[in-house]
Amino acid sequence: MTVLEIAGERIARGKKVNIEIPVARLPAGVWVSMPVRVIRGSKDGPTVWLSAAIHGDEVNGVEIIDGILQEIGPARSLTGTIVSVPVVNVFGFFNQSRYLPDGRDLNRAFPGSKRGSLASRLARLFMDNIVAGSDVGIDFHTATAHRTNLPQIRSDLRNERNRELASVFGAPATIHSRGRDGSLREAAARQDLPVLLFEGGQAHRFENDIIETGIAGALRVLASLGMIEPGSTASSGTQFYGSSTWVRARKAGLLRTETRPGDRVEKGSILGRVVEVGGVKPSIAKAPHAGTVIGLSQNPIVTQGDALFHVAMPETS
Repeated sequence: MTVLEIAGERIARGKKVNIEIPVARLPAGVWVSMPVRVIRGSKDGPTVWLSAAIHGDEVNGVEIIDGILQEIGPARSLTGTIVSVPVVNVFGFFNQSRYLPDGRDLNRAFPGSKRGSLASRLARLFMDNIVAGSDVGIDFHTATAHRTNLPQIRSDLRNERNRELASVFGAPATIHSRGRDGSLREAAARQDLPVLLFEGGQAHRFENDIIETGIAGALRVLASLGMIEPGSTASSGTQFYGSSTWVRARKAGLLRTETRPGDRVEKGSILGRVVEVGGVKPSIAKAPHAGTVIGLSQNPIVTQGDALFHVAMPETS
């Protein structure tokens, strides 16, 4: 590829370029732009996009991308191109909110439309300028507010390329998960692009262990694609899971957690208890099957039906 162009800007081989893609004008007349950091190597090769903060309050991924770019070094040492968007949902990021100003979830708006809602327009902008020219994508997320997740990769594991890349990434858990309608991952899959979705930690926080896991996994993927030299951080391997189940509250009350992300459980294992305020008889939350706890609620105040514990079931041979 002799010419690489993003949002009308040409990037030469061996260059690092910062691009601001205008998204929308605020009522006060000020433009809001989506920041894009491009590193184009001196040799042609794959193009990988890295994205974070599609949900504006999920900030671990912002730091993960920064760490990856710092590890890459001079552009001349890179083969291929890295297109990174550390903050996709700039509006939510400003407001420390998962959503856009109109309350829409950006990750339910893909592939988007140039004439739709703000979410739809932003999704279309991302698809046209970032996804369209890429070969592989890694999208970084955390749990939603008041929850935390074990570091994990979610991907459609029926696609062998996804499975290979997930194995290389080497997160503690890899879960088979088809992209939801309207998600970036589902829209990219329709274009036959392999995409890994990394989940780890909680919203509104930088968590060093989660960040280090994300950086190391992404660098292993880049090395496997021949874009960078292999590093010294080897993966301890990943456990593949075929499905997962949320255990929900059978009654309202206060949650007393008795397990942590990463704990292995058997069917019927006690995960926690929900106790009515002033009550004496708790409602016991039990594992519906053997597996691993990959996420849980951190909010002690529970309403009936709330998702409390997320248990993944290993793949069966």
